[in-house]
Amino acid sequence: MLPLLTWGAVALYALRFRQRLLTWGATQEEIDTAYPGDELVPDADGTSTMATTLPAPPEEVWPWLVQMGGDRAGWYSWDCLDHFGEPSADRIVPKWQRLEAGQRLPATQDGRSWFTVCRLDPNRTLVLRSDLNLASGRSFDPGSDPLPSARLDGIWSFHLSPAPFGESRLVVRTRGQGRPRWLAAPLDLLFGEPAHFVMQTRQFHNLRTRLDARP
Repeated sequence: MLPLLTWGAVALYALRFRQRLLTWGATQEEIDTAYPGDELVPDADGTSTMATTLPAPPEEVWPWLVQMGGDRAGWYSWDCLDHFGEPSADRIVPKWQRLEAGQRLPATQDGRSWFTVCRLDPNRTLVLRSDLNLASGRSFDPGSDPLPSARLDGIWSFHLSPAPFGESRLVVRTRGQGRPRWLAAPLDLLFGEPAHFVMQTRQFHNLRTRLDARP
């Protein structure tokens, strides 16, 4: 009975709720738009486009995004899960405002996995890339390291645009490709997509809270 209920819950999620979670807060135009960084994963197996409106213009939101990183400001999400239990920064820190293409942003405390900065257009676009060896749990460099047989490759991209009344529209897109597909697909469906929804909506909330608290 339990396996039947489990598969029933999975089917209900896939058919009824999955698309809503993958496009949370985004308009149809935002979902359909091609963004910088999409081309880095041209044959994506999965994608999401989530969005929110933030109470500040892009040039005031950008400093919060550019200082993200495990050894920097954190990710403004559930810190117990993605920032080693340390609270994410609640202020702009000048020493973390320098960011360059190719720079690695640690995702784990031991530095075994990281995001690589791939696109950087101040006040508009920040694209982070992740290439993860599923067997070891370590990141790898696709430009110099051998490609693992079991891996997850993807982008996490942030796109800012002005909104009416001096606000910003923040669109966050993910695109991923996993190999082998028979292993990566169920992992993404059962764990990856729900986890991203939980973490991303929390990040939206915490960014909004920090911007609301400005003097």
